[in-house]
Amino acid sequence: MANQQSRQSIDDFKQFVKKHPKLIQNVRKEQRSWQEVYENWVLLGEDDSMWEPFKDETVQPSSEAETKKESAEKNDFVSKMVTAVKKMDINQMNEQINKMSQSISSLQSLLSQFSGSSTKQPRQGSGQHPFSFRKD
Repeated sequence: MANQQSRQSIDDFKQFVKKHPKLIQNVRKEQRSWQEVYENWVLLGEDDSMWEPFKDETVQPSSEAETKKESAEKNDFVSKMVTAVKKMDINQMNEQINKMSQSISSLQSLLSQFSGSSTKQPRQGSGQHPFSFRKD
C-alpha cells in the first residue's frame, strides 16, 4: 500500500515536471538536484510561487490563473517560513537565545533591586529549617 502511494506521488511529480520545462533545464545545468526539487515540491506544494519562473509559457484560462494566484498567496507565508528555516544557522540562533536569556535575567535583577522588598516572598515556617515537619 505504501509502495502504491509512493508510486502515485512519483507519477504526480512527473506530471508537475512536465508542466514546468524550465525546471528540467535548471536541473540539467546542475543548479539544483532532483532530490532538492522533489523535497521542495512535497513541502511547498505544486501551487507555490517558487515554481512560477519554471512554468510553461502557454496561456492558462483566467479562472484557473486566479485560483492558482489565491493559493500562491496562501502558501506565500509557508514558503517564506521554509526558506527562513533553511537559511538558519543553529549556532547563531543558539548564541542569540543565550544573549536574550542573559538580557532577561539582567532586567529581572534590575527590576528586583528597584522594587525593593515588595517582590521578595516571605519564608514559611521557621527561619532555621526550609521544610516544616510535624511529629506524629
